[in-house]
Amino acid sequence: MNLQAIRAIYLFEMARTFRTIWQSIVSPVLSTSLYFIVFGAAIGSRIETVEGVSYGAFIVPGLIMLTVLQQSVSNAAFGIYFPKFTGTIYELLSAPVTVIEIVIGYVGAAATKALMIGVVILITATFFVDLHIAHPVWMAAFLVMTCFSFAMLGFIIGIWARNFEQLQLVPLLVITPLVFLGGSFYSISMLPPFWQTVTMFNPVVYLISGFRWAFFGMADVPVAASLGAIALFAGLCLAAIWAIFRTGWRLRS
Repeated sequence: MNLQAIRAIYLFEMARTFRTIWQSIVSPVLSTSLYFIVFGAAIGSRIETVEGVSYGAFIVPGLIMLTVLQQSVSNAAFGIYFPKFTGTIYELLSAPVTVIEIVIGYVGAAATKALMIGVVILITATFFVDLHIAHPVWMAAFLVMTCFSFAMLGFIIGIWARNFEQLQLVPLLVITPLVFLGGSFYSISMLPPFWQTVTMFNPVVYLISGFRWAFFGMADVPVAASLGAIALFAGLCLAAIWAIFRTGWRLRS
C-alpha cells in the first residue's frame, strides 16, 4: 500500500480545514450551542426528564449525531468534488494510486474532521448539562463508525454531483430531515404506535439509538440492530465506490 500517497491526500484535506477554521470548526459549535439554549430553555422547561434522563442531557447524543452526519457528508463531498471541478482528478486517476488509497485519504480526512467537531461539541455540552457517559468505549466506537460510514456516502455524493447545488442537495434535503425525524430530540417510545412503526424505516434511528445507549444505557432499538445497520450501510457504500471506480462513472465526464 502506498502510504505516502494516502498521507499526501490526507494532509492536503486536513490543511484545507484549518485554512477555513471558522467555517469548519467554530460555526458548527456555535450552532449546536444555540440548539442547547433554545431546546434546553423552551422544551426543557416543559419536559424535565425522558426515561429518567434530564431533557438537556437526553438531546446531547442527537445533537452530536446531527452535526457529525452533516459534516461527514459535506467534507467528503467537497473533498472529492473540487478535484473534479478543477480537473485535477485526472492527475489523481493517472497516478500510481489505488482506489483503496484514494478512499482512505479522502474519507479518512473527512471522518477526522467530523470526529474532531463531535468531540468539541461533546466538550461544549458539558458546560450546559451534567453529563455522564455509561459506555465511553462504545460511545467512541459508534462515533468513529458513523463518521467513516457517512464520509463514504459524502464521497459518493461528491462524485455524483455535477454542480454546487447538487453537492448540497442530499445533506440539506435528506440527511438533516432524517436526523430530525430519527429521534434526535425525542424518544421513539413517545410516538403513537403507528408512527413508531413508520420511524423504524428511518436508518438514522438506529444510529442515534445506539449512540444514545452508549451515553445512558437506554435505546429505542436493540444495540445489535444499530451495529448491524452501520455495518450494512458501510458495506453498501464501499460496494458503490468500488463500482464507481471500476466503471469510471462521473469520474471521466
